[in-house]
Amino acid sequence: MLNIDEISDYRDLLKDYYVQRKVEFPLYSYKMMGQKLGLETSQLFRVLNKVFHLPTRSVPLAKELLKLKGRDGELFEILVAASKTKSPTKKEKLYKMALSLKDVKMRSLDTNELLFLSKWWIPVVRATLEMNGGDANISKLMRQIRPALSKEQVEEAIRVLRELNLITPLASNRYAITQANFTSAGAAKVTAIRSYQNQLLALAQDSIVNVDPDKRNISSLLVGVDNEGFEDLKNMTLEFRRQVQKRVEEVPKATRAMQFVFALYPVADVSESNLSEISGKKNSGEKVEPPTNYSAAEEKLSVAKRRVK
Repeated sequence: MLNIDEISDYRDLLKDYYVQRKVEFPLYSYKMMGQKLGLETSQLFRVLNKVFHLPTRSVPLAKELLKLKGRDGELFEILVAASKTKSPTKKEKLYKMALSLKDVKMRSLDTNELLFLSKWWIPVVRATLEMNGGDANISKLMRQIRPALSKEQVEEAIRVLRELNLITPLASNRYAITQANFTSAGAAKVTAIRSYQNQLLALAQDSIVNVDPDKRNISSLLVGVDNEGFEDLKNMTLEFRRQVQKRVEEVPKATRAMQFVFALYPVADVSESNLSEISGKKNSGEKVEPPTNYSAAEEKLSVAKRRVK
């Protein structure tokens, strides 16, 4: 898979793309790729072999060919500019800009480590331990974490974190904190991730009622988009998440743990494909009903509004 975060010379990305397409489709040629970039076959050959650079007019075509949008598209343009400039100072500045755009490194969780995601408070206990300088005083942790945890829950979290080597025992009931960023992938892990995300959404809902507005920030925005706009919004959400991670890395000493929940979901669809799908369900006899599971959320929102008043 092509990964722009592992590329320093933009031409390596183009060469990787050509090799990958050649494997998938043996008849793929320099001529075919050159036509997509507005280049002659000989020009493309020299670009891929780092003799020439892409002309400026071909950069947008290259981004489209490589499907680079948002942050990735910006990173590609910076790498092109850095490769072309002859000024060492400007080149260094551009490469620093490119480095700042690259993703935060993450370690993938293996199957056993998915226990970490089974209960929302386990990651929170780990974050709180880190803010406490590794102090594992159970009573102190119980006072600091919200919603309130029992002694058994805190002890369970510490045990799981130790077994997963996410914390390392030191002297005097203290722990060293290890790897901070995690990600996961694979069909077998989908259920665990969805369960964890559902827990986070429930906590967000609970905070509407139980957390003072000046200590949280929950808002919503209803927008109308087309397919291209929807893809842009997804990319913007990913970019914001990356920026949050970058900003958090700069915090000298954290004093509170905040949970972000990103939610972008449809509430209406008037596209022809959607109407055809619904029509197909009706014709097949399948029952189509509006959702009816909002009562709990509406009740909590109603309580929150009364409190604000």
